[in-house]
Amino acid sequence: MSWYAWGDPDRAAPLDPNVRALIAQTLGAELRDLPPAPEDTVRLPDPALPGPARADLVAAVGGDAGRVRDDRAARLHHGAGKSTPDLLRMRAGRDVRAPDAVVLPAAHEEVEAVLAACSRHRVAVVPFGGGTSVVGGVDPLRGPFSAVVALDLREMDRLVRLDPESGTAVLQAGLRTPEAEELLGAHGYTLGHLPQSYEYATIGGYAATRSSGQASSGYGRFDAMVLALKAATPRGTLEAGRAPASAAGPDLRQLLLGSEGAFGVITEVTVRVRPLPAAHLDEAWAFPSFTEGAAALRALARSPLRPTTARLSDETETFVNAALSGKEAAPGCLAVVGFDGAEDDVEARRAACARALAEAGGTPLGPEPVADWRGSRFHAPYLRDTLLSAGVLAETLETAATWADLLPLYRSVSGAVSQALKGPEGDAVVLCHISHTYPEGASLYFTVVTAAGDDPLTRWERAKRAAGDAIADGGGTISHHHAVGTDHLPWMEKEIGPLGAEVLRAVKDRLDPEGVMNPGKLIPPPSPRA
Repeated sequence: MSWYAWGDPDRAAPLDPNVRALIAQTLGAELRDLPPAPEDTVRLPDPALPGPARADLVAAVGGDAGRVRDDRAARLHHGAGKSTPDLLRMRAGRDVRAPDAVVLPAAHEEVEAVLAACSRHRVAVVPFGGGTSVVGGVDPLRGPFSAVVALDLREMDRLVRLDPESGTAVLQAGLRTPEAEELLGAHGYTLGHLPQSYEYATIGGYAATRSSGQASSGYGRFDAMVLALKAATPRGTLEAGRAPASAAGPDLRQLLLGSEGAFGVITEVTVRVRPLPAAHLDEAWAFPSFTEGAAALRALARSPLRPTTARLSDETETFVNAALSGKEAAPGCLAVVGFDGAEDDVEARRAACARALAEAGGTPLGPEPVADWRGSRFHAPYLRDTLLSAGVLAETLETAATWADLLPLYRSVSGAVSQALKGPEGDAVVLCHISHTYPEGASLYFTVVTAAGDDPLTRWERAKRAAGDAIADGGGTISHHHAVGTDHLPWMEKEIGPLGAEVLRAVKDRLDPEGVMNPGKLIPPPSPRA
């Protein structure tokens, strides 16, 4: 991953001057280039890891000093995730929050020893998988500690065990998705987990953030795939889950799924796997409005023959996506549906869904628009980097709500963000789609495009604050699948309540008594006493 952008920077093409002029006209703004600072000019804080702590960390990883790195390149590449605030800081080359060292354990026991050493020396620990967090989840914050290390799990990348009889696999946390699919595919299986971060994100990161992929309607969210997991904490090992279902008290997996490294480090997961599908079909449909399209997706979500993938773009996103692909936009809103499985099963589900979509007012468009969407699926983050270099902020935010609250929330968030960004620096274009559906509700995924202006970080924070307030007030969750990190922390207590926040703090106190695990993320701090 690039230190200042998404993925491989060679895949980010420069913005066509005519497109840039059109964007400036649409936004009513003057665009100013935001090129990244030369790497050799980026200012990093001096490493502050005490010598005794470093010695204990080297001992924790088997005495291999090469797996406790404090060179400039390692620290720079672990200095941030991929949120807009992260990228703005990195591109500017100032205020970079580099860790004091990067530690690379190769086994669960080494992770446990690293955490014990950090707790003993009061050194903060930030678990680091693919570095794809877009909510500040891997920012190397020191908190009250004098030093912070990034715990990079890349060495833990094995398929530990495959159980065809049970349909499960045990995967190490540092395994990236393409490699996981290759290992499982050699045995005829797949996870079916396809988030936009697919190329770089890791198995442990998915579990720690409750990730959801584009095929979640069929394969489910990642947290729903997890039957068991193992985690290292500063207090020792915690293992949770041993059967498909249990009534043996509260499910301790749920303490660790979504815990974002605040309690410990997930090192291994047992997940449900599926046979590689024999057939795949895609179809696109047009709906006159977002309201009618949402009603159609609601009917599919309640159908026993639901699609594997179901997605609906609003009118603005439909138009913009068509323009970017050089195609004529479908009238109204574009929906895409996909079906994986055995050939007869896929055809039966496709036919049933087609009848339901037609009855809901949809017009079939064939598979070509879905091919365009799938073809550009993993390029969107690179387009964000291209736009950022040209002085355009293009960032996403997401939520989920019940069907009753979904459309009012859609209008509220869109309006709040547009209003927050309206002013002398130009306007904003707000796009949205539904990409994950449930019988009870669905997600909303917004893309906000606006001029960066003179102070892009403040400008984006203003938009994010307006969106977060609208989501919290409108009955939505502050995050459907991006997690909490630092960006969503201001709304966390409102989401779970003061007592819920106390419960999280109590769990952290028990598993991480020194508070070294990923400080400043997920857990609301205690309210100041009156």
